Amino acid sequence: MKDWKSQAHVKWECKYHVVILPKYRKKVLYGKIRRRIGEILRDLCRQKGVQLEEGKVMPDHIHILLSVPPKYSFVMMMGYLKGKSAVRIHRELLKTKGTLFGRTFWARGYCVSTVGLEEHQIRQYIKEQEGLQKKQLEFDLD
Repeated sequence: MKDWKSQAHVKWECKYHVVILPKYRKKVLYGKIRRRIGEILRDLCRQKGVQLEEGKVMPDHIHILLSVPPKYSFVMMMGYLKGKSAVRIHRELLKTKGTLFGRTFWARGYCVSTVGLEEHQIRQYIKEQEGLQKKQLEFDLD
């Protein structure tokens, strides 16, 4: 049986595969920004007691596998992650001065799928994401 987590009155296993995109799906997630965004997301998850189990930052999107405690709604957690990370990205990486009112980094929506018994397949998919994208690009060029 899986390693279920527990709180005072509940045993739980709530995992989600999430894909989030930068605004207009711009290819802006490279180099230092790529690494730093991963650190920012891990830090924000740690603050809420959410585990970021797997993650891969691609040039135009991010795949993450989250384990979210049942005390948080998933929608609230995504609002927190996208909102706080956008503020930190603008301040720390993009060096935005002044107010951040009206500025965005992430697209409005996201793609989410609950993870059940196929967790190992999802983890493998996230790990191989870069190679799969390169193969697709080669196939498209032929």
